[in-house]
Amino acid sequence: MKTLGKYSFGLGDRFGHQGTAQLKAITEASKHGIEITPVWNKSNREHMTIGTQPSDVRTEADHATKKAGFLKEYFVDADHINFDTVDRFIDSSDFFTIDVASYIGSKADDNEIKEFLSGALKYEGELKIPGIARSFNISKQQIINITEKYLFAALKAWDIYRKIEKAKGRGNFITEVSMDEVPEPQTPAELFFILRMLALENIPVQTIAPKFSGRFNKGVDYVGDPQAFNLEFESDLKVIDYAVREFGLPENLKMSIHSGSDKFAIYPSIGSIVRKFNKGIHIKTAGTTWLEEVIGLAVSGGEALDFVKEIYFESLDMIEELCAPYADVIDIRISHLPSKKEVAVWNQERFAAAIRHIPGNSNYNPDMRQLLHVAYKLAAHKMDTYFSLLDKYEDKVSESVYENIFSRHICRLFDIK
Repeated sequence: MKTLGKYSFGLGDRFGHQGTAQLKAITEASKHGIEITPVWNKSNREHMTIGTQPSDVRTEADHATKKAGFLKEYFVDADHINFDTVDRFIDSSDFFTIDVASYIGSKADDNEIKEFLSGALKYEGELKIPGIARSFNISKQQIINITEKYLFAALKAWDIYRKIEKAKGRGNFITEVSMDEVPEPQTPAELFFILRMLALENIPVQTIAPKFSGRFNKGVDYVGDPQAFNLEFESDLKVIDYAVREFGLPENLKMSIHSGSDKFAIYPSIGSIVRKFNKGIHIKTAGTTWLEEVIGLAVSGGEALDFVKEIYFESLDMIEELCAPYADVIDIRISHLPSKKEVAVWNQERFAAAIRHIPGNSNYNPDMRQLLHVAYKLAAHKMDTYFSLLDKYEDKVSESVYENIFSRHICRLFDIK
């Protein structure tokens, strides 16, 4: 049976050029005693936007690992797939992020609800989760509400899982269930019953991606109360630990953080908590590899800087179109975006500093960074030129990608000095 390592990183790479630089960061972590399983991931939306195929991600992962002589396990993730999009990923993927967010809130059949409630109502009253100081007072109506909100999504997860299992065979792939891209976070009590639903559907889920409180915007830092997040995160870990024993879920079930990357305000506490309780974690670094490519080209100057400036200028004219698919995970203050006239005279370091996420840097502009984060489709329109520049200035680009993953992410999470 395929089993995901204790620590794993989702290495998003929209244009498929940075596998070697990404793997270098994973290898460097190993030298510091942190073993991380690399998982190359790309969503159907990104494939459709760029015009790539899921097999391209497999090719990149296989090439990067072979080139580096990497003999440890690695995976290719069909990221955020649903029943309608999973087919094209089945042959080349061995990790499937089943996204049920769009099904949450839809009501299951009355008989299915009745059947689930027949076993779930035994948890009515005081629910004690080992390790959580306060118990949960669970009412019958609360259980009914949770069932009506989430059971249909769990049933759809089963439909998608079975479709994959039929093609690949049970135990031949990693299953994640994702419900993070929704407006409201799931409470620890809701997570408990969701895990029961998944267990009853016999889904061998190894990672679960809930929605947390606070804002997890793409490519920028966490917005919210870090202390409240710490309490929520630790409670969810304890719920998972208890659910594994109570419902017979896989022993290695762990939390998946769809961070949008760069959640520097909470990375140290995430790392501290998982180490404290000896738990695993899966971190998806989203589309920031694309941003690091932009930064690498910017610092290269000349034609490369001109190219990324043009991408930004075009993005200013297409803000609404670019942002619409990401409305729940970006928060751009348009008035804070620098004008074309202003950016036109920036040198390479000034442009790079505006979008390189260094907390405390007065030149850093999170609004500009978010806009460029969703502007990758504009580079896809000029693919030949873009790829030519990536190849020509590979040293600067790969250095930027490596530093981002290792120094800003891995070192913060695992307290590597």
